[in-house]
Order: sequence, then structure tokens, then C-alpha cells
Amino acid sequence: MTGDVFDPEQLSRCISCGFCLPACPTYAMTGDEASSPRGRITLMRALQDGSLPPDDATLAEQSSFCLGCRACEPVCPAGVEYGSLLEQWRVHQWRGWRRPPVARALMLLVEQRWLLRLSGLVRRAARGRPATPRQAGPTPGAAPAPAATAGSAAPGGPGAQLMLGCVERGLYPAVSRAAHALAPELAVPTAQGCCGALHAHNGDLAGGERLAERLGEDLPGTIVTTSGGCAAHLASVLGADRVRELSTWLAGRPTDTELRVDGRRARVALQDSCHLRNGLGVFAEPRALLRQVADYVELPSAATCCGAAGTYSLLRPKESRRILDAKLDEIEAAGVDLVVTVNPGCLRQLRTGLRRRRSAVRAVHLAELLARVQSPTPPA
Repeated sequence: MTGDVFDPEQLSRCISCGFCLPACPTYAMTGDEASSPRGRITLMRALQDGSLPPDDATLAEQSSFCLGCRACEPVCPAGVEYGSLLEQWRVHQWRGWRRPPVARALMLLVEQRWLLRLSGLVRRAARGRPATPRQAGPTPGAAPAPAATAGSAAPGGPGAQLMLGCVERGLYPAVSRAAHALAPELAVPTAQGCCGALHAHNGDLAGGERLAERLGEDLPGTIVTTSGGCAAHLASVLGADRVRELSTWLAGRPTDTELRVDGRRARVALQDSCHLRNGLGVFAEPRALLRQVADYVELPSAATCCGAAGTYSLLRPKESRRILDAKLDEIEAAGVDLVVTVNPGCLRQLRTGLRRRRSAVRAVHLAELLARVQSPTPPA
């Protein structure tokens, strides 16, 4: 028996009901039971009890083929924490040199804090302290501010800091600049490191937790992030009360401006961040913000993965593109001007696909769109 790969309590929750099948993108793609959450949990159990050898080819294929989007979790009546089981599976399957070289290289890269800081400085990512001394930190002797919850109105409480994402700093520095323009009360320390989500999703749970805990020390108090995937990972390690995705931080701030295209109110759609929606249950807040400034169009598959899935688009490009192509067809058929994302990986995926098609639709991060059309309203 292998016996120690998975948390037995988590593994035992699955009752094989099949509610997860319609929610799974890879099952929809193949119709193969082994490519569904239920089928993969059957494989996990076979690995755990020794029915399949650790080097079985199907185990290796299915642990890699899964997007890790966690779309199966909200529909599961038994509360199976599939995302956690997948991470445990990859710790086993991708141990040592079995980890894909691309993932290994990226993990090494984001551990270089000096390189991340240099990237942010060269690319001009956001930097700076809070706008006013009152918001710079807690007053000595003052009572602690109440914990913020996702979806509540944005507080102006002390200790809130903007997280600078690893990929975002280098590829999309305008996102953090826009976020800081929208919420100038946030501190932006430039020496901060990686949150560890990349490690956790690629077979290094211990490394992912270590990096998240260090970032929590670098950014004491509330951490505000422009990345849905980072938000979900940090919340799992530091606790949900420490982490806010940008749309939940800005929720409730009114605006009297709007985005216009060719003299009319712009039509915009949203691509959800899988981990933000399925892991943290955040999806209403970005939609509410978009409806304030544009005509919002709900894509039928907005809640399903775009194929980016962290490193998936690099590790499994053929499958990633197949998922993306169906998404792009839907976006273009919707007649929108912009498709909005709340995660840098999704932004890269959609921009690449739309440009390849020479589409008139543009992909933009939520922070960039809001910064175009509204001035920040300071919190009360």
C-alpha cells in the first residue's frame, strides 16, 4: 500500500454521485470517466490502497491533464475538497525530477526576490506608501479594526497593502498602477516576494505554504491582490480574513462615470477567475463594478475555465488552446467591446487568443478598466 499520499478524510468524502461530471472541462472535452473528478478520485484511491503502482501511466496523465479549476467543488453535495486532493496528488506524481521542466524553471524564477523587485522597478509596477498618514498603519494603543469580509464595502482601515504579483509585475505592470490609482490608501512595498501559488499548484505544497507565510510577514495586515489565483492560495494558508481580491476591496464605491465606445455605453463581459469563484466564492463583486460603468453581458461560460489554469497553458498547450478556442467563439459572438479578467493568467490567455484571431474585442484587467473611467472615491 502507498497509504500516505492523500488525506484519508478528504479522499473518503466522495460518494461517486456524478454531479461533478457536467462541471468538468476535461470530461466535457473527452467524455472519458477517467478525465472527470469522480474518475480521478477513483484513481487516487487506487494509488492510496496500492491497487495501481505509483508509476502507472494513467496516474501520471490524469494528474497532469486536470486543469485544477475546482469547478467541481461548488456542485459537490459531499463537500469534496478536490483542489486540495489534486495538490496532494501532484506532490506525489511530480516529486523530484518528475516535475515538468517548465514548471520547475518558473518556480525557481519566482523565488528570486531580487529579480522580482528589479522586474517591478524596470517595468514601473506600482510603488509607494498610503496617501495619508491616517491610513499608514494602526495608531499606537488604538483598538484593532474589525476584520473585513469578502463582498463588504471597502474599509479604509490601517495596515492594508497591495500585493504585487510575480507574473503581473513583469508582464502587466499597468494593472498594479491602476489598482493603486483606484485605492491610493493601500501601501505598496516593493521588496515583497512570491505568494507561493505557483508552487502549491505544481507539486510543492510545502514550498507554497512557506512563501505564503513569508509574504504574510512582508505584508502585515490586510493583503489586497489583483490575482484571483493568488487570493485563493493566500486565503488557504493565511486565512480568508487576511486576504481581499481587488473587486471586494472596491465593492460599494460609487461612480458617476461610464466607459463609452463610439459614442455609446461600452458592452463588456467578464471571464471569472476559477480559483476566485470556486475557491473563495467571489463572483458578484466584479460584475457589480462593471455594471456601474458599462453594459454588462454575461457569457454563458464565464464561470468555466479559459484554459490558462496557472502553468497549464505552458504544460498542456494543445488542450489549453482547445478550451480557449471555444471561449473565444463565445466572446466574439456576444458582440462585446471588452472582455474583463481578474487574474493575470486569464489576461495573458485571452489577449494571446484574441490577438491571434485579430479580433476587435480586447481583453483588459478589471483594475485597468475601472481606472480608465473613474476617479477613486476615498473610503469613509
